[in-house]
Amino acid sequence: MNTTLTAIPGIRVGHATDPVGLTGCTVILCDRPGGAGAVGGVDQRGGAPGTRETDLLRPMHLVQEVHAVVLAGGSAFGLAAADGVMRYLRERGAGYPAGPARVPIVPAAVLFDLGLGAADAYPDAAMGYAACLAATGAPVAEGNVGAGTGCSVGKVLGMAHATRAGIGSACLTVETTDGSPLQVAALMAVNAFGDVVDEAGRVIAGLRPPPGARFSDTLGFLCSQRATELPWPGGATVIGVVATNARLTKEQANKVSQMAQDGLARAVRPAHTMFDGDTIFALATGAVAASATLVGALAAEVTAQAIRRGAQAAVAAGELPAAAP
Repeated sequence: MNTTLTAIPGIRVGHATDPVGLTGCTVILCDRPGGAGAVGGVDQRGGAPGTRETDLLRPMHLVQEVHAVVLAGGSAFGLAAADGVMRYLRERGAGYPAGPARVPIVPAAVLFDLGLGAADAYPDAAMGYAACLAATGAPVAEGNVGAGTGCSVGKVLGMAHATRAGIGSACLTVETTDGSPLQVAALMAVNAFGDVVDEAGRVIAGLRPPPGARFSDTLGFLCSQRATELPWPGGATVIGVVATNARLTKEQANKVSQMAQDGLARAVRPAHTMFDGDTIFALATGAVAASATLVGALAAEVTAQAIRRGAQAAVAAGELPAAAP
């Protein structure tokens, strides 16, 4: 049974991974009949975002649908992966009709993973194109693949005390009043400044305190130091996509992405810091009539689940350990 983002009909996901440079990108393709995209929305929080084509997703802008979303490592360099995705879509005739051309709409968000692998390794257009070629409707591979390749969490004391994390996905299905299955799913690349916590607030993956420390987690460190200013911790950010088969307007899709950020705050502590560029996209394929409020509530739930799965699916890299089983 598929319990990942690709459980949503019309959504395919592909990863491209650099296992040496420890970076990669993940592409979410919207394959609706006739080459149509999906209604899109976005919500960006935190003080250090790296994004592309997010303004057009906001209400009062012309374009209503997107054809793909790119999640990538490499910090701002990784935004180049979207060029390869545009090439892939253009070759297949997908895009917004603009006079003599069709222009693929490909929003993107990046995370900073340059501190774990090679600082000069980052996703480019060729990697974005390769991720498209690898895209499938099969259950999404999780852990240290694609945009999750170079992820880590708990970086307030730098990489020496962080924990490896990765990419995770989850899906929930409920029955609507007319008996139709409403599906809401999330795919999250987990590279937070803070710690990933479970439903009870226990740390799953995060800061590893030095011996003899009087704190056990990031928030504990911040409180113990009474810090007013912190050194740059090595880059952070959680980025991801929530998708649904619900029929939503652009305004409603933006509200769903906003509500999904509540799930991020449930699973990451602290979230949305000045070192994070937390960005969540929303995609709606329009098959089922449903309340946007219900979709948003479920989006928060699957976002939290996907983040925890991304932390638990990671494996150790070099001297950076993974979460305890």
